[in-house]
Amino acid sequence: MMEGVNQTATGAEQVHWRLEDLYAGVDDPRLAEDLHWADRAATRFAEVYRPGLGGLNAAQLAAALEQLEAIRQRIGRVGTFRYLSYVTHADQPAYGAALQAYEEAATAIQNQLIFFDIAWNAVDDARACALLADPALAHWTHLLRNWRKYRDHLRSESEEQILSEKRVTGRGLWERLFDETLTEMRFPLRGKQRSEQEVLTLLSNPDRELRRDAAESLSKGLEGRLHTLTTCFNAILADKSLDDRLRRYPHWLSERNLSNEISDSMVEALEQAVVGRYGLVARYYRLKAKLLNLSPLMDYDRYAPLPGGDRRYDWAECRRIVLAAVTDFSPELGAIGQRFFDEGWIDAALAPGKRGGAFAHPVTPDVHPYLMVNYTGTVRDVMTVAHELGHGIHQYLARGQGYLNADTPLTTAETASVFGEMLTFERLMREEQDPRRRLGLLCGKIEDTFATVFRQMAMHRFEVLMHGARRAEGELSKDRLAELWMQTQTEQFADSIQFSPGYRWWWSYIPHFIGSPGYVYAYAFGELLTLALIQRYRAAPADFVPGYTAMLKLGGSKAPAEVVATTGIDLEDPKIWSRALDYMSGMVDEAEKLAGVR
Repeated sequence: MMEGVNQTATGAEQVHWRLEDLYAGVDDPRLAEDLHWADRAATRFAEVYRPGLGGLNAAQLAAALEQLEAIRQRIGRVGTFRYLSYVTHADQPAYGAALQAYEEAATAIQNQLIFFDIAWNAVDDARACALLADPALAHWTHLLRNWRKYRDHLRSESEEQILSEKRVTGRGLWERLFDETLTEMRFPLRGKQRSEQEVLTLLSNPDRELRRDAAESLSKGLEGRLHTLTTCFNAILADKSLDDRLRRYPHWLSERNLSNEISDSMVEALEQAVVGRYGLVARYYRLKAKLLNLSPLMDYDRYAPLPGGDRRYDWAECRRIVLAAVTDFSPELGAIGQRFFDEGWIDAALAPGKRGGAFAHPVTPDVHPYLMVNYTGTVRDVMTVAHELGHGIHQYLARGQGYLNADTPLTTAETASVFGEMLTFERLMREEQDPRRRLGLLCGKIEDTFATVFRQMAMHRFEVLMHGARRAEGELSKDRLAELWMQTQTEQFADSIQFSPGYRWWWSYIPHFIGSPGYVYAYAFGELLTLALIQRYRAAPADFVPGYTAMLKLGGSKAPAEVVATTGIDLEDPKIWSRALDYMSGMVDEAEKLAGVR
């Protein structure tokens, strides 16, 4: 048992996902058979379409896309199984080796298909417009238009194949080294060796000395592995810089903004709006310092529960609360959510070798999504389950768009997850009658919302500085990275938080910087967009639900602005950010009122 976290069982100890819905096991012969099928199908596809893709009519191009989707879906199914198997056994070399073997085989197959993107972008604009106007291509119109946005950033087919092959043994292995380093690391704490996930969970413990010890253990552990972690960071930064140069992207975030289907100016407007309200962060944490009677409030006190706010929830209660919240909103969505719990689509147990954190994986449309969490019974764990279930329901509904159209850009990918959190939070508040616990719940939600908006924006600004510094200065030392980290952390909190010395190394464990450069601003985007949706839902609940469900079903088949428009929200209106931030300010107002300090 983990001291201060799992004094009693939660009921999640045996909650593991059933990957048999994908394949019978790691030695299932269908894994190799499916890759072999995809390889042969890709070869045939290239033989048929490489000579004259530009001469196809709309119906023929639609047929080609259906074949391309089938091949990529089969590859994706195998990859999903290998990845999901790996993340729960990351300490066992055989699983990492199997994932690496898959990635090498999948890359070779995908390389046979690279010609399609290049050939489609070579079609002249007049002919492309005529094809896209044909009803036969209606299902594929947005996808094909989007692919043409990469026209100026593609290399020749042979160059694209080389870049693809090198990624597997280059950037891909650095990402794997980073993941496996964090997974196998153990942090000594009060006579026991803790995983990263266990130590991070203890930062929400009511015992301040335990929080301090956990923070110190994490800091010392990270400091001891900074040589490896800093090398991983520099390798990724250099690789990104090289990629951007070869593909002629004007700045480090261009590729991410393009994939998110969002303009540079919209990202800048989001950043300016959030940074302009940093004062709200300091205001809240000054309130928390008073509530905890702490001076100074340390970095490891940020997520401390308020007195009476440390209630635990077993797995059965978590399931009841989350499903009730979704079902109250929409019985249709609640029925989908029920299947995740009933049919083994969730892995919730803490286990040796399992990766920390949480995620939802969309898998492929012919199966269903899977969720991974590490459940310890805290209210934040309940909210994490709600978050990932929101993703899962979104992914399940979007399956109807097919493998190539279901995936959403990051700008809208976080909407359903954060919306699910808000519904669950409101359910918890309705059920809780104890004033102290209500204040504790509210403060916990404020902190989670701040972490998603302000913390993620601060991390985005760290990335901006980090990528800029690497390109201007060359390889960055651990101390230079720490300097940039502390600069962006300090501007967020002002003087409301005092940082312990080891906090300067905490940039080094955040996986998004390694696996998904430029990702994190999407969290702030999604959270603020969701607050705008919540405001609209409260104004007209009955009218809102059908439009919201329609939005989820669209997946990535239309541009984000079109998708969100089904709910009545205009993404081009910069006032949505200020209104959402006003909502957050109102949450702090309510906390001050409940605390009796106004």
